[in-house]
Amino acid sequence: MGLGSTAKKIQTLADRAEQLYVKLKEVHERVVSVEQTVDDTQARVQELENALEHQRVVIEALAEDRGIDVDAVVAEAAIEDVDDATEDAAAEESTGDATTATDGKSDV
Repeated sequence: MGLGSTAKKIQTLADRAEQLYVKLKEVHERVVSVEQTVDDTQARVQELENALEHQRVVIEALAEDRGIDVDAVVAEAAIEDVDDATEDAAAEESTGDATTATDGKSDV
């Protein structure tokens, strides 16, 4: 093996190492950007949680002042959410049955 062949292989290796370094640098920059986005998002979420907590306290104070049982209202809302979800599931099921009846295919 001559020196020319060895030099060419070394140059190819150096070129690949440089390309890898550039890509690694790009990945590092992207990771830093993602970390910053996560930190910003975490700060915004914390602000929203704090605002929500303040609103909850105010609403509970207003409800107490007016003699409203907040726990009962929340429980009633939860029951309505379950009822709505049940109705939505039934509507989707009946739509699926209608499709089966019209196209002649069965899901079974």
